[in-house]
Amino acid sequence: MSGQNRNSTSNVEAFSVVGGNSSLKARLLGSGCAGVFELAMFHPVDTVAKRLMSNQKSYTLSVGNVNAIIFQEHANAGIFNKWKSLFPGIGFAAGYKILQRTYKFGGQPYMKEYVNNQCGKQMKETFGPTTGKTVTSAIAGSLMGIGEVALLPLDVLKIKSQTNPEVLKGRGVVEIFMKEGRGLYRGATWTAARNAPGSFALFGGSAFIHHSVFGLDKTTDATFLQNFAASISGAIASITVAAPLDVIKTRIQNKPFDAPESGVQIVRNLIRKEGFGAFFKGLTPKIIVVGPKLIFSFTIAQTMIAYFEKTL
Repeated sequence: MSGQNRNSTSNVEAFSVVGGNSSLKARLLGSGCAGVFELAMFHPVDTVAKRLMSNQKSYTLSVGNVNAIIFQEHANAGIFNKWKSLFPGIGFAAGYKILQRTYKFGGQPYMKEYVNNQCGKQMKETFGPTTGKTVTSAIAGSLMGIGEVALLPLDVLKIKSQTNPEVLKGRGVVEIFMKEGRGLYRGATWTAARNAPGSFALFGGSAFIHHSVFGLDKTTDATFLQNFAASISGAIASITVAAPLDVIKTRIQNKPFDAPESGVQIVRNLIRKEGFGAFFKGLTPKIIVVGPKLIFSFTIAQTMIAYFEKTL
């Protein structure tokens, strides 16, 4: 019996994204730092991407058109006022981003250990020891992505403040939550549908680089540059896979509270008026400007978790 317990513990450690002995404190601190740093550096970038995805007009690519979409009523303002206009909803963004990164990057290792305990042996037998680790990491990430829907109200308010701020003017946070209630979870199904494959690709792509390319047994042994390379792979795969559903999710969430539109209606109108290519609207800018944000935060999270694990 004790031999079985030792084997079970060994399996968990071998499959864990940050090592079986990682402390709760290390995971929370490392992932929380990633959220704080990401917010400070990339909130304007996120605003740009959300405004590009929310644009429903067909337009020829020109400096004037892109300028009007990104800066809206501040399109003709000075450089400083344009820059300030990219920081709407910073309060909602802070609450959402820090909680999101702490939940996702800090919680995924626990989910991975759970998945490994439930079906780690089958994964290893089906996919082999190395690919089994990658698939287990991807499945755990996908499950965490679905659970991320719990944070949707903060994401909804952040997106509305970035793309449709008029609907929030003169309203306090408590008033919004009291009045809108379940309306703040509008688009939850589409969000879960986006998060599942997106998070699967993020953690799976990163694990593939760690285990199959660099040959690492535990990612806590990775150098900063190895974490950076793994994060690039995961981030690009995640953004590309989730792009169509992300467009739908963003359009659902940026509608006024009193004029909602279902995901099915949005899909129909999008195909009829804009064509199938609209599902990937903003993908290139998103990879260019949002990709680094995700790469940055994922790299920081993995590196800081490993650092705190070794020093605390």
